[in-house]
Amino acid sequence: MNQSNSINVLVAEDHEIVRDGICSIVNYQPDISVIAEAENGEQAVKLYREQQPDVVLMDLRMPIMEGVEAISKIKAEFSEAKIIILTTYDTDEDIYRGLQAGARGYLLKDTTSKELTTAIRAVYQGKKYVPQEVAMKLAERITNSELTSREMEVLKLLTKGRSNQEIGSILKITEGTVKFHVNNILSKLDVGDRTQAVITAFKRGLARLE
Repeated sequence: MNQSNSINVLVAEDHEIVRDGICSIVNYQPDISVIAEAENGEQAVKLYREQQPDVVLMDLRMPIMEGVEAISKIKAEFSEAKIIILTTYDTDEDIYRGLQAGARGYLLKDTTSKELTTAIRAVYQGKKYVPQEVAMKLAERITNSELTSREMEVLKLLTKGRSNQEIGSILKITEGTVKFHVNNILSKLDVGDRTQAVITAFKRGLARLE
């Protein structure tokens, strides 16, 4: 039964077995209670409005609405919302986007029960909780030069194996302009050729396999 002095938690996770496991760990603690469960980002936003929990555990990849969008929507309405990302994804781009959206913690699902509950208590108290390995990836992302929106478009087409001519045709720009963008991408990603750029894009989460 929920106690009035408990830290009330909303768990947003689309896999029922994983969600049940998270809830069991959280509810085992005498000072923390799960008060709502969501299986997608849209449901998480709705339940946050209704329940206004103390802390949210938010998965990144969910159907209907993904975690980053759900975080942004919650934070737009409730600026003080305390959200921890709990995910299997540890690319620096995912970490960057999640924390930029307003999450105050970032944990991977292979974390220990102790670290999960420690993070919940820390974030509830107004602190941030980012483990060292996650912080290092975030630092790497921040120090890397930012790709422009056009460079991101070109990079995504590179990951699909498109030639400069095809990219130019799709984006309605000249082949020379495509080459200019490709050179900038190679420089910013600190790689020597297109193949390495594609590998780096997938590794860092700048593009996804579709």
